[in-house]
Amino acid sequence: MRLRRAAIALAVSGLVWALGAAQPVATRVLPDEVRALWVLRTSLTSAASIDALVLTAHERGFNALLVQVRGRGDAYYASDIEPRAADLVRQPAAFDPLATVIRAAHDANIRVHAWVNLNLVSSAADLPAAREHLVYRHPEWLMVPRDIAQDVARIDPTSPGYIGKLARWTRAQSETVEGLYASPLHPDAAAYAQRVVGDLAARYAVDGIHLDYARYPNDRFDYSRYAIAAFRQEMRPRLTAAERASLDAAHDVDLFAYPDRFPGEWKTFRRTRLSALMTRLRGAVKRARPDAMFTVAAAPDAQEAFDLRLQDWRTWIENGVIDAICPMAYTQEPARFAEQIRTAREIAGARAVWAGIGAYRLTPAQTIENIQTGRRLGVNGFVLFSYDSLIAPTQAAPDYLATVSRNAFGRPRSADTGSSR
Repeated sequence: MRLRRAAIALAVSGLVWALGAAQPVATRVLPDEVRALWVLRTSLTSAASIDALVLTAHERGFNALLVQVRGRGDAYYASDIEPRAADLVRQPAAFDPLATVIRAAHDANIRVHAWVNLNLVSSAADLPAAREHLVYRHPEWLMVPRDIAQDVARIDPTSPGYIGKLARWTRAQSETVEGLYASPLHPDAAAYAQRVVGDLAARYAVDGIHLDYARYPNDRFDYSRYAIAAFRQEMRPRLTAAERASLDAAHDVDLFAYPDRFPGEWKTFRRTRLSALMTRLRGAVKRARPDAMFTVAAAPDAQEAFDLRLQDWRTWIENGVIDAICPMAYTQEPARFAEQIRTAREIAGARAVWAGIGAYRLTPAQTIENIQTGRRLGVNGFVLFSYDSLIAPTQAAPDYLATVSRNAFGRPRSADTGSSR
C-alpha cells in the first residue's frame, strides 16, 4: 500500500512538473499582440457597466476593446446623424457611452476600437422606435431579396407597406438573415455610411474603426429597383442596338432580365460597389484620424465570402484598404479553426490578422487552444466573442476570462481581484 501511495504521489508530482514545464510555452506572448474582446452594445448602457467592462478587461490582461457603438442604425455615442439608441432612454442626455469607454480604457492603457455594423441597420422583429431612423426616412435604400423583389417593386417605397413586406419576409428568414440591410449600391446610402463613419473618427479619440456586416446577407440581395436600374444602365452601353432593344423589352415585363442575362457581371457589379464603399470609408477614417486602424470582421473562408456574401476581403487586403482582417473562425473544430486561420494568414501577407474566436460556444480550454494555435500560425492577435456572453451568470465556467487569462496570458492568480460581474 505504501509503495502504491508513493507511486501515485510520484505520478502526481510528475504531472505537476510537466504542466509547470509546459506553462512557459503556453503563455509566451509577443509584446505587441492584440488581445481583444468584442463588446456588445448591451454592455454600454450605463457608467457602471462600462466601469465593470474596463476593470474586467484590465484585470484579465486584455489590451483592446471593440465596442459596438452602432448596432442597428443607431448611436451609442453623440451623433447629429443617427438617433440615440433606445437602450439609453433612461440615461441622462449627457451620458456618452463611447466617450466614457475611451476615458476609462485609455487610463488603463487599453485601446478602443469603435465597432460599427455597416449594412445591417435594423431588426426585422422590432422596427426602430425613432421616426428619424433611416429605415423610415429612406426605405428606398434598403436591400431587397430576389424572392420578393417583383412584389416589392410594385409598392411605393414611401408606403408603410414597403417596409412591412420586407420586415415580414425577413422575420420568416431569421435563421439566415439577421435583419434589414442598407444597400451599398445606392449612392446616397453609401454617402450616408461615409458620413457616419467619418463623424465617429472625427469626434472621438478612437484607436480604430472596426466594421462588421460589411457584406450582403447572401448573393440573393440586392434586387431592389434602384440596384437593377443601375446595373442596367451600366450594361446597356456594352450591348449592340439589337441586344439593347431585346433586353429592354424583356425588362419591361421581367425585373430580372438584365441580372439573369449577365449573372457574372451582376455579381461583380454588386461586389465592386461594396469594395468602392470600403475604400471611401477608409479614406474618411484616415482623413479624420490618420493613426486609427481600419479593420473588418469577415467570413473566415475568403472564397465563400467572395461567392456567397459578395465580400471581397482578399482584394481589400491586396489593395491596402484594411489594416487588419479579423476572420470570424467560430467553428468548434480545432482542425477547422487552424485551417481557416492558416489560410487567412497566407492571404494577408504583411497585413495584420486578428483571429476571431467564438468563445461563447467553446470551453475555456478550447479557447486557450485556439489562442495558442493562432500564435503558432503567426497571427497578430485575437478577438473573443463576446465579453457579454463570457461574463453572463449562465456561463458554465465560473470565471471564464480569468481561466483564459491565467493560461493563455500568463497572468498570475494575484491579478484575479475584484469582480467582472
